[in-house]
Amino acid sequence: MRRALSRGDNRRAVAELNHRELERYLQRVGDRWPIQRALLGGARVADASGAGPQRERGAEYVLVLVSEHFDGVPWLERVYQVGNLWDAQEMGGHADVHCYTPIELERKQRQLPTVRAVVTDGIELTPEAAPSA
Repeated sequence: MRRALSRGDNRRAVAELNHRELERYLQRVGDRWPIQRALLGGARVADASGAGPQRERGAEYVLVLVSEHFDGVPWLERVYQVGNLWDAQEMGGHADVHCYTPIELERKQRQLPTVRAVVTDGIELTPEAAPSA
């Protein structure tokens, strides 16, 4: 599985992920809502990227999914359904899932430091959406 990297150099983090399960997960979600963008961050990604051990870990994985098809679907329903598709055993940890429309993502990046961190430093799982250099 080849994945684009976000602005940060996360090659080590990318290598340590369960790519097969991530692909299956994105397929399961994509069967319900076409995903325009998927970003992965969290403590596991930070660990693999070389973050120091003396920090507040936070969620093992933080997943930000973007789809215009989330429009009209109540936020809690999106998060519940998408969160239930995550296989924590296969991935080695639970995910804090965020599901937004593109417009909601713009607002949440300003409001939520966790979302901002994933967008800035996370791993882009959808290569076609990777920011251009």
